[in-house]
Amino acid sequence: MMKNLALITLFALLLVFSSTRLLAQSIPQYDYIEVIVIQKANNRGKVKRIKVEEQASLEGKSITIDEIEDIKDTSALLRYMNEANWEFLERQAVVSEDNDPVWMSYIFRKAK
Repeated sequence: MMKNLALITLFALLLVFSSTRLLAQSIPQYDYIEVIVIQKANNRGKVKRIKVEEQASLEGKSITIDEIEDIKDTSALLRYMNEANWEFLERQAVVSEDNDPVWMSYIFRKAK
């Protein structure tokens, strides 16, 4: 009798634990894009050109390379990306010579 009760209890516990799914913590996935802003040297950061390379993370998105490259200043770029739900993540500058343009790399991310 005790042996049967132990087997029934063990079977019931196995059934309960096998039927419940463990929910894993979800890790958010992001798309990343890089936008290059070329600024004139010694001219208070006036934008000379905005350049975007072809990137897989732009496929199927509401923003396009042409729209981004038509933007004339960095505040408009940040506003445009924010309106499209792209989060600004990082900016890095590359300066080679005193009179050379400043290359700014803006990194944005968007949850998939």
